[in-house]
Amino acid sequence: MDADLDTLSREELIAELVRLRNAVRAHRDSSGHALCWHHPALWNLLPEQEQAAPIVPEWPVFLRGCLRYRQSLDEQLPDAPRSSEEFSGQRQA
Repeated sequence: MDADLDTLSREELIAELVRLRNAVRAHRDSSGHALCWHHPALWNLLPEQEQAAPIVPEWPVFLRGCLRYRQSLDEQLPDAPRSSEEFSGQRQA
């Protein structure tokens, strides 16, 4: 699956590592409503470009998952700053 790495020079490998680290940092630094988004840009960094269609939960199941995710943030990050900013309707990067 990662045989493409075998052909890269040391410099190319370092450049790839930096590119991937920057993508992970961008994802890690997502905040606010951006936490809830589908992230194909991150997955597009992989050499294989097959895009499996995600299985999308029905609305009630999805909303329960959103609530549970938000509850987990309270548990894992109890001192994180909070925001009352409403979703603008625009996807945040």
